Amino acid sequence: MKTFPYIFFLFVVGQSYSQISDFEHIDFKTADSIALSYNKEELTNLPELSYKLTAHLNTDVERLRAIYRWVCANIANDYSLYLKNKRKRQRFKDDSLKFVAWNNDFRKTIFKKLLKNQRTICTGYAYLVKELAELANIECEIVQGYGRVSTTDIENLNLPNHSWNAVKLDGKWYLCDPTWASGIPDKATNRFTFQYNDGFFLTEPELFAVNHFPVDERWWLLEDNIPTFDTFLSAPVIYGQAYENLALHNAPMQMHHDIKKHGKVAFQYELKGSAKTEHIQLVLDNGFDTWKIDPTSISINDTSLSFEHQFNNIGFYDVHFYLEDDLIATYTVKVSN
Repeated sequence: MKTFPYIFFLFVVGQSYSQISDFEHIDFKTADSIALSYNKEELTNLPELSYKLTAHLNTDVERLRAIYRWVCANIANDYSLYLKNKRKRQRFKDDSLKFVAWNNDFRKTIFKKLLKNQRTICTGYAYLVKELAELANIECEIVQGYGRVSTTDIENLNLPNHSWNAVKLDGKWYLCDPTWASGIPDKATNRFTFQYNDGFFLTEPELFAVNHFPVDERWWLLEDNIPTFDTFLSAPVIYGQAYENLALHNAPMQMHHDIKKHGKVAFQYELKGSAKTEHIQLVLDNGFDTWKIDPTSISINDTSLSFEHQFNNIGFYDVHFYLEDDLIATYTVKVSN
């Protein structure tokens, strides 16, 4: 198992379970409206921008929401910049002096592009949320760690590759990811499509942990069952739509499964809303063909969803779980005699 040096602090982060449902009584329409009314505002005066976004809101969570929505609606993800940083970090990972020098130089590039072109990578997103939040007297931190998406090469995931935010509201810490919430970069053209995903705002820490691994363990915000790095690497792939539809991903906790012919795999989730049996569908891919199937059995109890599927033919399958038209998660199943 991979280990990391941790810095231990003399204070304890408030670990009371934090999630968006703590603020279900708050209507974010006003905050969202304010954020979108300042679309295309420049970054030449951050104190003024923070004031414009927050001055007419009554609570810290609304003020954070306006800041977060503005960042997600106005800052584009620069994928080519991300790739350049990734290549250089890999190149210098065994030379500490060159590694530090590159990080220092690249940080200047990130902020220059952010301020001039409103394009950046995850570090810039997290920095801007932190700066604007602290100007509004909201305590906010940048969290460094590892992020997993469907294209992540987990065999070579040996350096932190993602940043997000932890923010303190009403005495409790919450997690949000403005980079993944903002939209979708086209890796072929480096064009960016703004497409806000509300699921990454004050996300349930247990769901967040499926594809976020903080280097500093205090930012798990979990009461127990802290994942190891090996657990993180072996977890399923979950997609942006999972954050919009799920409150929790309960099972299976690993991506790959070895089973015998006629064996079953069980799936369990807690939904944010309701679902119908006909909304639950699996798509199987064996490398030659792709086809849709209904699970062998489905149980829906209020917002709790569980289903099983029996695999009656040997082979290796990518198993994609869809909730209506939304791709939620991917697993792999090897079926043998």
